[in-house]
Amino acid sequence: MRVIGLTARNFRCYETAEATLGSALTVVFGHNGAGKTNLLEALYFACTGRSCRTSNEREVVRFGSSFTRLHLTCGDSAQQHEISVGFEPGQPKRLQVDGSPVERLVEVETRPLVSVFLPDRLELIAGPPALRRGHLDQVAAALWPARRATRTSYTSALAQRNALLSSIRSGRAGRGSLPAWDAELARHGIALMADRQELVDRLGPVFQELANTLGLQGDAQLRYRPRSKATTVQGLTDELSARVTEDLERGFSSHGPHRDDLVFQRSDRDLRAYGSRGQQRLALLALLLAEREEIRMTRGTAPLMLLDDVMSELDADRRIALCELLLAGGQSVVTTTDLAHVPASDREDVVRMEIQDCAIHHAFAAGREHEATA
Repeated sequence: MRVIGLTARNFRCYETAEATLGSALTVVFGHNGAGKTNLLEALYFACTGRSCRTSNEREVVRFGSSFTRLHLTCGDSAQQHEISVGFEPGQPKRLQVDGSPVERLVEVETRPLVSVFLPDRLELIAGPPALRRGHLDQVAAALWPARRATRTSYTSALAQRNALLSSIRSGRAGRGSLPAWDAELARHGIALMADRQELVDRLGPVFQELANTLGLQGDAQLRYRPRSKATTVQGLTDELSARVTEDLERGFSSHGPHRDDLVFQRSDRDLRAYGSRGQQRLALLALLLAEREEIRMTRGTAPLMLLDDVMSELDADRRIALCELLLAGGQSVVTTTDLAHVPASDREDVVRMEIQDCAIHHAFAAGREHEATA
């Protein structure tokens, strides 16, 4: 499932824009502030129904406009699909697939999967554990859609247990029903931990190989670090029960998979604490590429990769290695201020798209120029 084209209206700096992507690599180039990152965000928004840059989605609506609308054409060799996203601040989003309304795009199997690299995504490695837990669970849901409910069920049980702890602490409830919620939280928690461990076990060898290919010096490793040592529902139930007094003092559940972490290591050292920004960047790229490969092998289709300004901080050898990996499988969009930073940009099978002041002027494919409207 690949993205064929995107039409955007009143999105960020774009009043209207149309873009057609290549089947493999599309290079978007232009000066700083031209609108390259906004185009990547528009593609992500159209694929998922949400922004990859902000939690305040009012920001995506162009100044002076009251709404934004995106239309995405995607498909494979057998069939094409149309996805539309309409957003007006203060109103529910209008999401449609092939003309039929849907509640959430992430649950639509005919939509393209998407992975994004933005400079501030280094927080996935350098930031708090919650970011890494959330990312693991998102990838697990993309890899195994049937297991999406595991995280939802655990989150719901955790909220119920926390509410009960708060009520007991304030004297509004007794402790009689707490063991039942310990067991319920443990049941979903063990399943969630198993999903995370399986995912890391599958990603680990590919991550290590890709990190080495990209030039990350030392032995790169992914480690899943669960808070609990339990391997059974009863074991986790016992751990939760043993911490009831502490949890009542705090008013929330202090133990369980919601305290887990994903650790990036190089030569047995945590990259979060001991890695340079350059090393963290290579580790993040290796992770995203490993996820793409695992999803491709499992689901038969690779996610669209959106990479913003990724080449500017890589040396020549690493740029070549990254381009080769991107071209090896799947569809990618890379932004740059300088075409010379993307070694593959002169290939005939690479589409080149120039943006000037939020206007898409030209696309080049197979050595032939054709117009892309703006």
